[in-house]
Amino acid sequence: MSAELKAAGHEAPLEELMVAMDVVDTIRHRQLIVDRELDAAGRRGRLVERLREIYTAQGIEVSDAALEAGVDALEKERFAYTPASGGLSTALARLYVRRDRWLKPFLGVLGLVLLAWLIWYATVAMPKNRLEASLPAQIEAAHAHVVGLSEDDAATRRANELFEAAQREIRETDFAAASDLHDELEALARELELAYEIRIVSRPGEYSGVWRIPDVNPDARNYYVIVEAVDALGNVLPRRVQNEEDGRLYTVRQWGVRVDEATFDAVAADKQDDGIIQDYVFGRKAAGKLDPEYLVPTAGATITEW
Repeated sequence: MSAELKAAGHEAPLEELMVAMDVVDTIRHRQLIVDRELDAAGRRGRLVERLREIYTAQGIEVSDAALEAGVDALEKERFAYTPASGGLSTALARLYVRRDRWLKPFLGVLGLVLLAWLIWYATVAMPKNRLEASLPAQIEAAHAHVVGLSEDDAATRRANELFEAAQREIRETDFAAASDLHDELEALARELELAYEIRIVSRPGEYSGVWRIPDVNPDARNYYVIVEAVDALGNVLPRRVQNEEDGRLYTVRQWGVRVDEATFDAVAADKQDDGIIQDYVFGRKAAGKLDPEYLVPTAGATITEW
């Protein structure tokens, strides 16, 4: 203690442990003392003397026991701070201490991810699960519907093939393929439900027939009558037709059906008489049937452009 403090009556001896810690702190902050004094013979004694001089210069009285305890503590590193070794526990501890920096952003991102997952589940996963659960029954119902409608052996065979293929895909848990086959069954049912007439187009300004010279035989002509499908309400129905010239399927409202020259000439004469074709019904497609029945001779070949 300084003389001034003693004179003022404030003398309060330091705890031995606190003094030892102060000694160690003094030594650490004066590393040159340690390096110089501890490396020489009799270093401990000289270090104690040097420390006593330092404290005396500051007006602090420290007992020899406290100085010795401080030197002991330094040598044993009793008051030294040793950083925790690295590892998972240390990393987790540091992460916890710094949670105010990352917790709110993390919870925000987690909330967005959860919201995105809920939207995906409600709009994609849940409907998909429901479809997969109900698909076998839907396929059975569609197959039964087609078989009940069919008056065509080819349509019934096709329905059976689609049904068996769909069941196989369900057993193999390929629900996407099974769903596609179900769609084909429903399309087949819609086709069987249709009933319409195939009529020769005879409106003013529109072709009722055309002829073509085939590339393979420039001396020949192919004759076509232009037709359309009309239901009982007078609606012109789009039809899926294969163009024999390129082999591709097209959805069209009018197409050409190949006929012989005599039929072509008869249609032309009927139209030239008064501009109207009286005998305009070319064929009929009945409900329950896949293909129409033609009322005039034709090989069934078709074109979609002229």
